[in-house]
Amino acid sequence: MKSSGNLEFAYRRHRLWGVILLLGTAFSSFQGGFAEEGFRYQEADYDGAKLRYFGNIPVLMLSGTPEQMGRQQGKLGAALAQGILSYPKELLDMVGRKGGWPAHLEMAKKMRAQFPPDHLAELQALAKTANLPEELLLATNTLADAYRARIGCSSLIVEASRSKAGSPLFGRNLDFYALGKLHQYSLVIVYRPTGKHPFASVGFPGLLGCISGMNDAGLTLAVHESPASADGSPLFNPEGVPYGLLFRRILEECTTVEEAIKLVQSAKRTTLLNLALCDRQTHAIVEMTPRTVAVRKEPDGIGVCTNHFRTEKLRFITYCPRYDRLIQAKKLDRLGLEEVAAKLHEANQGPLTIQTMIFEPAELRLHLAIGKPPTSARPLEKLDLAPLLRPKTADSR
Repeated sequence: MKSSGNLEFAYRRHRLWGVILLLGTAFSSFQGGFAEEGFRYQEADYDGAKLRYFGNIPVLMLSGTPEQMGRQQGKLGAALAQGILSYPKELLDMVGRKGGWPAHLEMAKKMRAQFPPDHLAELQALAKTANLPEELLLATNTLADAYRARIGCSSLIVEASRSKAGSPLFGRNLDFYALGKLHQYSLVIVYRPTGKHPFASVGFPGLLGCISGMNDAGLTLAVHESPASADGSPLFNPEGVPYGLLFRRILEECTTVEEAIKLVQSAKRTTLLNLALCDRQTHAIVEMTPRTVAVRKEPDGIGVCTNHFRTEKLRFITYCPRYDRLIQAKKLDRLGLEEVAAKLHEANQGPLTIQTMIFEPAELRLHLAIGKPPTSARPLEKLDLAPLLRPKTADSR
């Protein structure tokens, strides 16, 4: 087991957990930004793709082959703002990362070989259509694998047996360094890839992987990073599949929690993660490192996940006030949307909480709060994903 000194070293060494925010800023090529109470993405159409508002939620709908979806996202984007292009370098300089942005670009180019072929083809089409350097998109889609900090996310899963509605609920806070910018670019992206499961990803423009999402079978996931493990695993394995793309594969290829676990076990993994999973029947928290995959399931139908490992194989330090607050949900007989939302707000981290969501896997429904943090204090807006996950010919919007 690692010593506490080694853990603190790991924390200091990986103080860039929030750098994924550049996925929302470095590729903020969709027009507009954020006013006090709303986004300014422009509704548009291109080659079957659509950008539409559902209430105050911007939704980008893509479909077709990888190349088609890459072109659609690239075409619906406008020119990058010059100030944003400099942001990634400024961020890395701020945190004092050795080698800064150039060093990460070189590493990202080496990780190109680990990109699933379809996702790489989509990235290349996006880069070409948007007139962006391919290496920029490679870097933004691998940065979270390599560098992290002491920040976290929170999830609360309620199985049907504990749900007031009689069907599962999956609540999730996404916590990142916003630096006054990231919260402006939240976007729901609906993918309808040829020959694969359609899915919805709650993320940011240019983020091809999935950090929070649900597919047409109701399989739902959310990622939570962990700073240390008991198995002595390295914090970063450059030979692994970028984790956002691995989790996108889960939504494209799997329909159940058990299928998702098998896919994780079969893949090369880049770093230390918790993956919260839920389908229409059950849930699981998959704890993973480059060396180990361990699974925990709560027998009472309430699953809680933050940013540490709890299985015997991997647990190291388990103290987390957010976990302690969320676990109190087990004292309630049944929970509905209101109770899950209240618990998520209890676990919020102020300006770091930039997306709050509750998925209903059986109904293919999403309740989402985005905008000015903490989003857990904002009203949740309902988005019915079922019609959006049908083939594009059935979409009348």
